[in-house]
Amino acid sequence: MVLKKLLGSTATRSLTVVSVLSEAKTAFSRGKRTRGVLLLGLAVLAVLAWKWALLGLAAQGVLKLVRGGRSESNPA
Repeated sequence: MVLKKLLGSTATRSLTVVSVLSEAKTAFSRGKRTRGVLLLGLAVLAVLAWKWALLGLAAQGVLKLVRGGRSESNPA
């Protein structure tokens, strides 16, 4: 029940949107337009429907797994 309150809080949702927008900005600055557009679209959806904000966290997790834990600033 505590976890549900934490994940459903306004602060957590706002942090999720800001985090996804930050990832989109990074993707655009590195020339990864497709990824940037997808992340930007996800952030817009999260803003329009707060209940989907958790989806932003999940998407970031999946992207990190796909990258194999590598940082974009240090491509392998």
